Amino acid sequence: MGRSFESVRMGAKEISARWLKTSKALKKEDQIYGQKVAEMAKMHSSEAFYALDDPLEAAVFSVLVEVMKELAEAENKAGKKID
Repeated sequence: MGRSFESVRMGAKEISARWLKTSKALKKEDQIYGQKVAEMAKMHSSEAFYALDDPLEAAVFSVLVEVMKELAEAENKAGKKID
């Protein structure tokens, strides 16, 4: 007998797939950003699995971590330091 509920990791993967599909409905110039957000949603779902029990929360957390990393990288290139 299988699982009666899906794991956070699988839920985050499904959310990412829906976001990727939805990004195709965006304006052509925005589609790349929608695709990137969908990819970001999967990047930390395994780690979030241990602390979170909501797949959407795990996906959003993952995206926010990646956005913060990109912001820090951009600030470092510009000679600024993020705290």
